[in-house]
Amino acid sequence: MQRKRKLGRGVAVVGAGMSKFGMFRDKDSKDLFAEAFREMLESVDKGFDPNDIDALYLGNFTNDFFIHQAHWGPIISDLIGLAPKPATRTEGACASSALAFREGVFAIASGFYDIVLVGGVEEMSKRTTEEVAEGLALAEVPYEARVGFTFPGVFGALATAYFKKYGANREHLMNVTIKSHSNAPLNPKAQFPFSIKDMMNMKVEGAKKKGKPVPSWDDEKGFLRDPGANPVVAWPMHLYDCCPISDGGACMLLVGEEIAKNFSDDPLYIVGIGQGSGKGLHAAADLTTMEATKNAADEAYGMSGLKPEDIQFSEVHDCFSIAELIHIEDLGFFKPGQGYKAVEEGLTRRDGPMPINTSGGLKCKGHPVGATGIGQLFEVWKQLRGEAGERQVPKKDLRIGAAHNLGGTGGTCTFTILERR
Repeated sequence: MQRKRKLGRGVAVVGAGMSKFGMFRDKDSKDLFAEAFREMLESVDKGFDPNDIDALYLGNFTNDFFIHQAHWGPIISDLIGLAPKPATRTEGACASSALAFREGVFAIASGFYDIVLVGGVEEMSKRTTEEVAEGLALAEVPYEARVGFTFPGVFGALATAYFKKYGANREHLMNVTIKSHSNAPLNPKAQFPFSIKDMMNMKVEGAKKKGKPVPSWDDEKGFLRDPGANPVVAWPMHLYDCCPISDGGACMLLVGEEIAKNFSDDPLYIVGIGQGSGKGLHAAADLTTMEATKNAADEAYGMSGLKPEDIQFSEVHDCFSIAELIHIEDLGFFKPGQGYKAVEEGLTRRDGPMPINTSGGLKCKGHPVGATGIGQLFEVWKQLRGEAGERQVPKKDLRIGAAHNLGGTGGTCTFTILERR
């Protein structure tokens, strides 16, 4: 356990906004961030003057590659009228905007700024699937990328190791997929707001319209076992084990704790924040755990004084279904080798004792990599404030939620705990 760290000044979240996630041929990064920014402005209960924002921290992974445009900090600052205020871009692969959040917290905690905007954006849909895979591979260490070990292959290897060590199998990955897809239809921001049963019905209707043989499946797992409906991507990862290519933007307004009630009667407070880094897979002693996640969790738990059992729900980085199982164990929610059993028993359902990815997760909500970290925290914001609608966690006295964000093949990880007081 790391030594207990504390912020020099308390920090609160008083506003949050997120665009719809998806593939938008008619929208660019500025459109997506503007959508999120407008929602954030409306979410600040008592209102505020955007000119009072002291600085912007913006996460973006690789728009440089995807759309051949870099320097996104000042571009977004100019878009929303913040220039000439300072604007800083953060990059940590898929954890880029979680790093922006972290830097914004530290900027306020230091006393240098009072009001900071943090956010993220990514525009991935203008490239082919092959080009997106190439761009994302920039986050891998050279030993992985040079041999064509793209992300589906990486997480396929992790799944194989997990299966061998703990006795899990593809059926257990299907449980993660079915659970995520059951949450997504309740999220109006989700890229794929469809349950697995919805997808089955869509396939049947599509076959009827085309005059093709109508498929027949006994249940959701029958559908997911069908290689025609759910083909192999990198064994044992199949199509429905993988997150999609996505566009999207998200942002949050952070302020010093002592002024939070000037903006909202119901702010959220940062009680734990941690970050870790990890070795490449070639140097990892065990492919069923990630040292970056454990380090980030230790730091956040130590700062907050909380334990894993105190967290009432969490968003975790489920870029692939196996990732969710590994992360919920590394975060201490379940013992090593017990994550797949917990999902099978319904413990991570929205109405279970430890809800995971109520948003639908990256798998269904979408994964615009530079916006994902703030997008996860947006779900925590909505849940803790009781604003999640039909997907609201039904626990009484919901006070503590968390978000776990992973970058690369485990090279960067953040874990953030928010509290409603």
